[in-house]
Amino acid sequence: MPRASPHLVLLLPLALLFGGPVACAPPAAAQRSIVPATGFADLVERVVPSVVNIATRQTVDANQAIAELPPELRGTPFERQLRERFRGRREQVTGQGSGFVVDGEGYIVTNTHVVGSATAVRVTFSDGTSLPARIVGFDDATDIALLKVSAARPLPALRFGRANASRVGDWILAVGNPYGLGGTVTAGILSARGRDIGAGPFDDFLQTDAPINPGNSGGPLFNLAGEVIGVNTAIYSPVGASVGIGFATPAEIVAPVVQELRSSGRIARGWLGVTAEAVAAPPGSETSPGVRIAQVSPGSPAARAGLRQNDIVTSVNDTQIDSPRALARAVAQLSPGTTAKVGVLRQGRRQEVSVPLGTRPPMPPG
Repeated sequence: MPRASPHLVLLLPLALLFGGPVACAPPAAAQRSIVPATGFADLVERVVPSVVNIATRQTVDANQAIAELPPELRGTPFERQLRERFRGRREQVTGQGSGFVVDGEGYIVTNTHVVGSATAVRVTFSDGTSLPARIVGFDDATDIALLKVSAARPLPALRFGRANASRVGDWILAVGNPYGLGGTVTAGILSARGRDIGAGPFDDFLQTDAPINPGNSGGPLFNLAGEVIGVNTAIYSPVGASVGIGFATPAEIVAPVVQELRSSGRIARGWLGVTAEAVAAPPGSETSPGVRIAQVSPGSPAARAGLRQNDIVTSVNDTQIDSPRALARAVAQLSPGTTAKVGVLRQGRRQEVSVPLGTRPPMPPG
C-alpha cells in the first residue's frame, strides 16, 4: 500500500527482525448503543472462538527491511546501528497479526500487509489449535487477504453485517492479537465514518476509539449483534500505539473482495488510465461538477478512447462523479473488458465517450 503519513500507522505484523516487536446481513435492532446488563461477556464468548492469531515468516534483504522503518526511527542512531549490523545480509523475519473465520470450511480473512509477502503462515485459535495456512489470494487496493486452513471439523464462522447501518456513537468491539497478546478484547464506539486516510484509492474507513494496536491488523470489528462490520487496519498515532483513533475497512468493501478471492484467487478491476484532480464547486453549490483529467497515461484505455487532459469527467455509466476517489471507485467496480460510458465536459460542451476498460495494474509497494 502507499506509504502512510508519519502519524498513520498501518497495524504492521510486529516485525521481529530486530529481536522484538517494533512499536509502531441486516443488523439486529438490539445492537443499538445500549450495553447489555451482563456487559459484553456473552457476545465475547460467542465470537472469540472465530478469531485467530496469525504468525508469518518471510526471508528479506535486511537493507530493504531497514529502508521500511517507521518514519520516526529514520535518521536515528538506532537506524545507523541496524545498517551496520545487517549490511548485505538476508534475514528471516517473523510477524504477527489477526484474522477471523468467515466460512466453516476454513476460510480466514486478514490484511494483505499481514501476509502478502509471507513464505509461511500459521494460525492459532483461542483453544490453542494451531494450523498451517495457505494464501488463497490478496488485494493490495483494499488491503484484504484470504487464507485457507484444513481442519478436522467445521470451524465456527462469523458473518458480515452492514457497516452503513451502524450509527456514529454505536458501541463496537475489537478482538485480536495486539503485541502478541492473543484473544484481546477492547470496546469503544463508532467515532466516524467515511474517513480518507491516504492509504489507498478506495479509502472509506470506519473510525473507532476502541483501543487497537500493532498486531490487531486483520482482526474483526463487531457490532453488538456479533456481526463483523469492519476489518481493523490502521491507527493514527504519534507514538506507534493506540491513542484512541483507529481505522477499519467497512464490511461492504470487504465482503465482495472475499467472495471474489474465494472464487478466483485474485481481484480484477477496471482501469481507465487517467490522473484526476478535484474541481471546485461553483458558487452557491455544494457539489463539484466533476473531476478534471490532469494526465492521461500513454497507451491507456482513456488515451485510446480519446479522453484528453483538462476534460471534466462528470459521470461513469449511471454514477455521478464529484471527486477523484469517486472516479476511482466507479471504474474499479467495473470488470476489465467492459465498456464504460464516460460523461465529460470539454470546452463547455457535454459529450459521452465509450471506453473499453483495461485491467488495473498492481499498486506500487511502499
